[in-house]
Amino acid sequence: MTYASAIQFLYGLQWFGLKLGLENTRRLAALAGNPQERLRFIHVAGTNGKGSTCAMIEAIYSATGLRVGLFTSPHLISFRERIQVNRVSISEADVVRLVQQAQRYLRGFPHDHSPTFFEVVTVMALCYFAEQGCDLVVWETGMGGRLDATNIVTPVASVITNIEFDHERWLGSTLSKIAAEKAGIIKPGVPVVTATDAPEALGVIRAAAGLAQAPLVTVGIEEVRTPPLDTIALPLPGEHQKFNAALALATVRALSSRFPVSDDAVRRGLAAVQWAGRLQKIQTAPDCVTLLDGAHNPAGVHALEAALNLYYPDRRPVMIFGVLQDKDWSAMCHRLSPLAQALYLVPVTSARSARPDDLRLACQVTAAHLPIQICASIEEALELTRDAPFRLITGSLYLVGEALEKLSGESAPAVGERALNEWTPGSIGARKPDG
Repeated sequence: MTYASAIQFLYGLQWFGLKLGLENTRRLAALAGNPQERLRFIHVAGTNGKGSTCAMIEAIYSATGLRVGLFTSPHLISFRERIQVNRVSISEADVVRLVQQAQRYLRGFPHDHSPTFFEVVTVMALCYFAEQGCDLVVWETGMGGRLDATNIVTPVASVITNIEFDHERWLGSTLSKIAAEKAGIIKPGVPVVTATDAPEALGVIRAAAGLAQAPLVTVGIEEVRTPPLDTIALPLPGEHQKFNAALALATVRALSSRFPVSDDAVRRGLAAVQWAGRLQKIQTAPDCVTLLDGAHNPAGVHALEAALNLYYPDRRPVMIFGVLQDKDWSAMCHRLSPLAQALYLVPVTSARSARPDDLRLACQVTAAHLPIQICASIEEALELTRDAPFRLITGSLYLVGEALEKLSGESAPAVGERALNEWTPGSIGARKPDG
């Protein structure tokens, strides 16, 4: 098997869609020898900021000399980004080996109950981290928490970044319902750390923690302003990243008896943290700056707007915008369009992409006289805006990944690895929760 054929096999698993439930993941893990039982996890759920918070936690513990696994999704360009040890991505050879191993396990599943892409990759990651002898694994949920494939582990800490509206079709139409799904990662006696501030969501998390007799730590603005965070210059810009850093630090402190960390390690870790596609700045020419931000829901757009007002108060960007149809793109358009000096609307390379013509109508509600151009692709939009002194690309992490690949000047992977992020709404199902 080659790496390209391994990726093609994983791509084929997408036909089984997105199915919420733990039965298949547990069975796969058992066939693999339950590698999760040899690992210690920090399990991270929430609506926004999961990836950044995971990166910060990983950076702090790596600075102490621990061997730290990192499991995140989606990937921006390469599938291998999802599985890292001390920020080194899994090798192509290891992907091939673990796919071949997974194929053997999959033979025992009936076709109509075959594990999905995410379930298979979750167990691949568990096997890899156990093989690598990781001291700690920072473990991000895919969607929700209660029925997410990652929830077969018992962590040393459960982290819930925040609760906002996103994926309402599957997680619920109220913050309380969404919070209940995210709080599903809470385990008996395991510390819970959250920066959730919406009262109805925080109430659900408090109740779940109380029922599980799990100590609860809440993070607010006062934690952002306390040492050593008050003097650390984070490489990740935006006030929202300061909250993510406070959440990461609170998690580290909640585990200090098991994993001691000095203030110096906190400083070194946070000062070195990197996470692509989050207000990422690229100097595309001597006088041209491009910002890439994966804001993909109204709360993410609110954070982006605050960052633009903070860092670029007197500048309005030329904006390239594309979004998935299942997001609240209307609210996003209403908020973003007044911030731009011109809009270039593009489809995301996804079967779930919103139509640029629909986006235009939504943008015109709050910016009737804004110049708006419909583009057939991100390539066309990049070409039309290449001389813009200030350009912003936003609306979807998928779109940001496409743009990063084009702007890097490097040849695209031989196989379309970004397509592994894809699933079609028609293939979504829900399995009956087990246990």
